[in-house]
Amino acid sequence: MSGHSRWSQIKHKKELTDRKRGQFFSKASKLISLAARKGTSPETNQELRNAIENARALNMPTENIKRAIDRVSDKSSQLEELLIEAIGPGSIALRIRAITANRNRTISEIRKILNDHSSKLVSPGSISWMFNQPPVQVNDPAINKEIDALLEELGDHDDIEDVISNLN
Repeated sequence: MSGHSRWSQIKHKKELTDRKRGQFFSKASKLISLAARKGTSPETNQELRNAIENARALNMPTENIKRAIDRVSDKSSQLEELLIEAIGPGSIALRIRAITANRNRTISEIRKILNDHSSKLVSPGSISWMFNQPPVQVNDPAINKEIDALLEELGDHDDIEDVISNLN
């Protein structure tokens, strides 16, 4: 009977988990490299320290972390951060943050995705006034739990003053 080998089942599950793990490692590596551009010492660079803590939370090997930091000196693969603005369906304002080594390829891919979903790119700065603060990325699991609890509390109340009075 085909398809009933135990090793075959284990192999397929392992392939899936390894592929997902590799994707997480790639993203963490890019974030580390981008943060290391502001300084390669985690003691002085808070953004790099947070990126390394994230990578360690994913059980990323120390050698991979060192390689990501060393990649900053390599001129052939310089990563840059893009902030792209778009208008989505129903006139929804979108700010897209991308980390890439090839700016033109990334912009054309985003433009294709937006066109497929009845959206379009707009000139830089045309919708930034709608966003009063840049997005905040929280990496601490304890803080994430507190934020989730706060969002649940907000969902239960119709009036924000109730939530504020409960916090004080």
